[in-house]
Amino acid sequence: MIGFLRGTLLKKQPPQLILEVNGIGYEIEAPMTTFYVLPDIGNTVELFTHLVVRDDAHLLFGFATEGERYLFRSLIKVNGVGAKMAVTILSGIGADEFSLCVQNNNAERLTKLPGVGKKTAERLIIEMRDRLDNLPKTVPQTDNASSPNTADEAISALVSLGFKPSEASKHVLAIEKADMTSEDLIREALKHSVKK
Repeated sequence: MIGFLRGTLLKKQPPQLILEVNGIGYEIEAPMTTFYVLPDIGNTVELFTHLVVRDDAHLLFGFATEGERYLFRSLIKVNGVGAKMAVTILSGIGADEFSLCVQNNNAERLTKLPGVGKKTAERLIIEMRDRLDNLPKTVPQTDNASSPNTADEAISALVSLGFKPSEASKHVLAIEKADMTSEDLIREALKHSVKK
């Protein structure tokens, strides 16, 4: 199992990034909470990782903190929640806010996440309640920095997180400003989608 990687960030286009470690390029999927703290391309990144082995693929997921990885691993144990949905959940809500939703039985907030219906939200609250006691409290290993990207990249990232293309475009266009990076656009579009 690959548990941790430190290397040079070669590419970042949500939800995927490529990290070069000793001449090997690792393709990693990560939630938006991790993308928000990635440095510019060419800088060193440290990520906690989780490897998912399937019949048709080996998928590597990366996280800025041990807490994010622990929450991801807990989420994929919930019936009906796979790795892709877990990444989508983590992209739409931070670990602390998720914990509060579970503790306060706030299924309504969870249903505003893409792909999470009422039954899934209720299942998350029931099954995650005991697991969150062990959630590590750590800070990201990387500095917050971003590079200029386009609205198209933000829309593409939202689609890969479970939004319909028309919904993704609508949310991005509603909040887009000239000086925003794709990470800013994605973050604000996710917030905008929750308000609707």
